[in-house]
Amino acid sequence: MNRTMRASRSLAATVLVAWGWIALLGGCAGLIRAPRGEALRISEFEQLGDARRRASTRLVVEGLDAEIASTPQRALGRYERAIQIDPGNPFAYLALARYYAAIADPERALEHLDRAQSLLDPDGALYRSAEPHLWGLRGWALVKAGWLADAVPLLAEARRLAPSVWGDGRLDAGELR
Repeated sequence: MNRTMRASRSLAATVLVAWGWIALLGGCAGLIRAPRGEALRISEFEQLGDARRRASTRLVVEGLDAEIASTPQRALGRYERAIQIDPGNPFAYLALARYYAAIADPERALEHLDRAQSLLDPDGALYRSAEPHLWGLRGWALVKAGWLADAVPLLAEARRLAPSVWGDGRLDAGELR
């Protein structure tokens, strides 16, 4: 068996063990105090804010559409342009965090996730709707980095907050769109 196949099997086994822990912890209420509700969808905010924010958010949605259409380089270009237009748009950083988690670049995913989280008001409704993604993306990136013990409670909380989105432990572009 070649090295790539062994690594793939090892990763698959690790993910299965992590999901076992997530299932076990999934019933533990209040791991990271937050109300249960629907998770944020960026397209719902496309027409909100000033002209700069609207243009930037439209680019983020176009980037998510590009990822859905399997054109990741186009998506990345849209996200980067969205940040050039409005460096304070948390949706652009959230989409970039999802993008980098999906391509297994956990360091960049966490960097963009930290920026998104810093731009969201922790007492606001927008933060609460983004919370499942904040916990889930952090957990997903930590799984990719091999930090399962840290990832499991975060993914469990994301699953508790938004089971229809985070039930599989990842966030598809269509689920964030």
